[in-house]
Amino acid sequence: MIKELDSSVKSDIKLTGRVIFRGDPGYESARKNWDPHTDRFPKVFVFAQRTQDVANAIRWARKNNVPIRPRSGRHALETNLSQVNGGIVIDVSEMKKIKLNKKSGTVVVETGNRVGRIVDTLARQGYIAPFGDSPTVGIGGITLGGGIGPLQRTIGLISDNLLELEMVDAKGRIIRANQKRNSDLLWASRGGGGGNFGVYTKYKFKVLRAPAKATVFSITWPWAQFEKVVKKWQIWAPNASTKLGSELNVGPKKGGNVSMLGLYLGSKSEALRQLEPILSVGTPTQKTIRFLPYTEATKFLLAPDPVLTQRYSNQFSSSFGRRPFPDKAFKIMREFLEKAEGGTPAGFFFLNWGGAISRIAPKSTAFYWRKAKFYVEWNSSWVKPSHAARNIALARNTRKKLQPYIVGSYINVPDQGIKNSGSVYYGKNYARLRKVKAKYDPSNVFNNPQSIPPA
Repeated sequence: MIKELDSSVKSDIKLTGRVIFRGDPGYESARKNWDPHTDRFPKVFVFAQRTQDVANAIRWARKNNVPIRPRSGRHALETNLSQVNGGIVIDVSEMKKIKLNKKSGTVVVETGNRVGRIVDTLARQGYIAPFGDSPTVGIGGITLGGGIGPLQRTIGLISDNLLELEMVDAKGRIIRANQKRNSDLLWASRGGGGGNFGVYTKYKFKVLRAPAKATVFSITWPWAQFEKVVKKWQIWAPNASTKLGSELNVGPKKGGNVSMLGLYLGSKSEALRQLEPILSVGTPTQKTIRFLPYTEATKFLLAPDPVLTQRYSNQFSSSFGRRPFPDKAFKIMREFLEKAEGGTPAGFFFLNWGGAISRIAPKSTAFYWRKAKFYVEWNSSWVKPSHAARNIALARNTRKKLQPYIVGSYINVPDQGIKNSGSVYYGKNYARLRKVKAKYDPSNVFNNPQSIPPA
């Protein structure tokens, strides 16, 4: 079921919404992205206020033969995935409605909402909204790529909770997808990545009642104990209660430490019992374990993460571990952490897997990597543009060396150093995704350096 826009729009296409051309006031601030050294200069930014603005922007771009990049939270970890020289950036960040339906246990959110805003709005009304590790990530990008985070073992990935969506296709038509109509598009949108099929404008999610209170924890160890802690975590975390979510960060050798953050959807005494195996490792230098009202617990986990004021550029890479790392992998980790620039957010990040994620078959949604034990990403960071090449090489060479111990990659933490990336991101779902692409965007209007080509 595809709804055509009224024909009067077709003849004379004008850009609507908040439109900023190159040279207009506000252009430089519109250009700012996650990467402070962004080097792309789009022709125009359209800040859509409603779905019709998105449709008009797509039609205008087609008529004027201008490349398109959709943008939601400005969190694209690789700049040229959300900006393009001489192109149009369709920015949906000003579309921010949130409509909770307590009766049906669902919420409809517009695609410009940032995760923290949705989490906070729902928590205050007694509901759980899934989230990742940052409140400023746009709900659009995180959902379409799968959506991993500390609640995933209890309620699944963010995309596992997606019931329905609204999207504008390459012809400027508004399409709705759910289990009954355009179900192939719903399947593809649950982990098939943003920027592939169209520009999304609305999502409908199922939501669960939140507990009144939850236990949060933050533990720190000295950097020198990272091997001991990571080894134990990789065995303990995948087998802990599915009510427990934990992420582990290992910073660079220069000035870094090991820190674990997470939550347990239950009492403090139960949480302590679950945490005991990891707390007995090494000598933690800091321990915070608190039983908080759920609204406070979410704030504890989603520390402020300013997108447009950060000083660092980053090169990320991501993967999944099917089994605990052997000593050889730790040697590679150590090499990376010794070379990473101190005083930057460089390092390794692990997130525990299993539970609700692995109960869904890999081919049931576009998100394929469900049988892992943990998720892992690493990033090198730098302040001076002259340090870019060295740090990009460091992250990408680390990926090559870790190859025997990892599988796949997460499209929301992309690495353009990956050649033939389709099957690396999407596993055995790649061929089906190409067919969905051919149906909804046969001319490959929505493309970027790592997008899905039509079959």
